[in-house]
Amino acid sequence: MSDNTAKKNVARLSILSNAFLTIAKLIVGLSIGSVSIISEAIHSGMDLFASFIAYFSVRKSAMPPDTDHAFGHGKYEDASGLIEALLIILAAGIIIWEAVTKLIYGGDTLSTNLLFIGMIVMGVSACLNFFVSQKLMKVAKATDSIALESDAWHLRTDVFTSVGVVAGLILIRITGLTFLDSVIAILVALLILREAYSLIRRSFSDLMDQSLDEEEVEKICEIICRHQDEYTNYHSLKTRKAGPDKFVEFHLMMPHATPLSDAHKVLQEVEDELKAEIPRVTVIVHLDPCDGRCNRDTCTFFCRRKT
Repeated sequence: MSDNTAKKNVARLSILSNAFLTIAKLIVGLSIGSVSIISEAIHSGMDLFASFIAYFSVRKSAMPPDTDHAFGHGKYEDASGLIEALLIILAAGIIIWEAVTKLIYGGDTLSTNLLFIGMIVMGVSACLNFFVSQKLMKVAKATDSIALESDAWHLRTDVFTSVGVVAGLILIRITGLTFLDSVIAILVALLILREAYSLIRRSFSDLMDQSLDEEEVEKICEIICRHQDEYTNYHSLKTRKAGPDKFVEFHLMMPHATPLSDAHKVLQEVEDELKAEIPRVTVIVHLDPCDGRCNRDTCTFFCRRKT
């Protein structure tokens, strides 16, 4: 199965699970009058919308470069992550508003007799979200997809918040303190806001062409240096990322007497190794002639000889 097919399949799975959970939570939340379960239904509804966006973005990012998008469509995934984060903030705001309103002015009476049904729904939600999030994260890591990883973190947050809601419903059942429902809903919203902040930072970094992480840059340098006996120096290394696509650009200095065919062979070898070890990378190399001022004491190329 290709990476693109795997991404689309797991995105569809996320859509189906979120649709089921949104409907189930909303029905139960309204039936027992639980604002915390209703808040979870709202969150799942936002997750459903985000899942559609993720599915759209992974489809678009898989498209090959064209005349209008010479560097590909990878940033669709970064834009998707940013949109998902904004949706999360909106959902958190709605949850906090509803919870604070109920805390101050009161609300519908919580049906303690139906709390057990609410616990079952939230327990099923936690288990299903955990299963789907594991699938999403596995494919996201394998394909370096920020859209799927964002979706996975959404569902993992749902796992923790669902467990928190169940714990709150148990406390309400034991103590009869129904205000705990609103308190738990607010805590759920704060967790959601924390997740949104993290997603915004990462998506915005890629949209602003931030360099690849230090580990990847070191790997790129190591690959280039494997051929250091065939060139005099390299400089101006630049890296960036667009969704799952990575871009590497640098200047390679060759002895000025090197035939063009030999210089091209070295460039091709470096480029081939980078592409073999770094998935979905585009390499741009600028060839510079060495003028004898590269400051490499160990250089034995002809251009270093004094005339």
